[in-house]
Amino acid sequence: MGIWSMIFTAIIVLNTIGAIITVFKEKRDVAATWAWLLTLNLLPVAGFIIYLFIGKKMSKENIYDMRTQKSLGMSQLAKVQIEMLEDEDLAQGLVETDYAQKTAILFLESDESILTKGNKVEIFKTGADVFDSLVQDIYKAEDHVHMLYYTFRSDDLGKRILAALEDRAAAGGEVLVVYDAMGCRGNDPRFFNNLEKLGGKTEVFFGSKIPFVNLRMNYRNHRKIMVVDAKVAYLGGFNIGDEYLGKGELGEWRDTHMKIEGNAVLTLQSRFFMDWNAVAKEKNRKDYAEAYFPIADKKGNTAMQIVASGPDDEDQTIKMGFLKMISQAKESIYIQTPYFIPDESLHEMLKIAVLSGVKVKIMIPSKPDHPFVYRATEYFAKDIVEYGAEVYMYQNGFLHSKVMVVDDEIVSVGTANMDVRSFKLNFEINAFIYDRDVAEELIANFDEDQKNCIRATHDYFAKQSKGRKFKQAFSRLLSPIL
Repeated sequence: MGIWSMIFTAIIVLNTIGAIITVFKEKRDVAATWAWLLTLNLLPVAGFIIYLFIGKKMSKENIYDMRTQKSLGMSQLAKVQIEMLEDEDLAQGLVETDYAQKTAILFLESDESILTKGNKVEIFKTGADVFDSLVQDIYKAEDHVHMLYYTFRSDDLGKRILAALEDRAAAGGEVLVVYDAMGCRGNDPRFFNNLEKLGGKTEVFFGSKIPFVNLRMNYRNHRKIMVVDAKVAYLGGFNIGDEYLGKGELGEWRDTHMKIEGNAVLTLQSRFFMDWNAVAKEKNRKDYAEAYFPIADKKGNTAMQIVASGPDDEDQTIKMGFLKMISQAKESIYIQTPYFIPDESLHEMLKIAVLSGVKVKIMIPSKPDHPFVYRATEYFAKDIVEYGAEVYMYQNGFLHSKVMVVDDEIVSVGTANMDVRSFKLNFEINAFIYDRDVAEELIANFDEDQKNCIRATHDYFAKQSKGRKFKQAFSRLLSPIL
């Protein structure tokens, strides 16, 4: 055996031993363990560099810091509501259906997500509409504007929204902005300087002091929240950037966002403060104050819970909500998601629903924005089609909407995709809504979008090339770490 063969053999052996030690020293599920072993062994040395940036789990110190930022003013109310929902007579005053009662208890127990009634919800489908409304509400702010966005680009749309924030800061209003380091990579580093000079405050979520090196880049704050004067809030899939107006390479952008008025705004305010306090300097952290949490009069007829999850949440609460919704379905399940990469439990639950006679309709994009992610989406879409689900591929631009509607009764809208990343790695936030009118509006939107889709049938997938099928199968193996 030559010297180079011996060196190569030694590298492979050491790499394999290192891979086993590296992966098994941290607790993770079986699928993720095998996916990382595959990556580390197929890519000697390079695999460890990839793991260093996106494979390491959050440190116990970071998890502790996130968990200690308790939901201001909400814990005690959550306990009271659990007692009310467990009493059938009292429960009738909070929710109207057995579906809602069981789902509400789940979120109160697992996430202290209080149930609010009398909210008003406005649904947006286009970036032009949502950003026009959002900017108008910023300019109307009298006391404060609090924003948390995964992506806040320093482009034309970003500058337009920044100008509104600067106007409110100059008028003496409190302006707080949190943006994600990964989502805002490539931004002008001086973008927020003038806002801060005017008295606004900004914080980067999981930033790095070393340029181009961020060992926490895999943990992204994917939430999109804005709260104005504790009276109006926005939540949904739209980030801030020109591409969300249809000006990017993916073309027209189809998403779902909500404007919320009512006491649900206070739960979004609480969630914002938790994230703000986790990254802000100690002198800038916020404590409970009544001015931030005024009780609102009835604005509409919508009951909802705001539910958050992330790598600091071992229960994967949003995924648990999806599982609960699907398990209760009797007639129909409508899903819109840009990434359909369910874990085994969710995939099996959808199969059971289909085999039980529930109509399952899933809408995904027809074009990729992430190659491996899209091929994995195709794999799981093909599999669920074989069981009888209907899968539609959106043709009129890029579908980024994150919506689930079950039996025209329960709705989920928010930032979480139907994928493992959203369940385990990203910080996400969704509204779970108990309102037939909202459900019917979102189903009508789905039906309208379906006119711009092609149906992905068994024949559609069967005609794909062997190379494409291989990419789908290979990407599926990596799905636990995508």
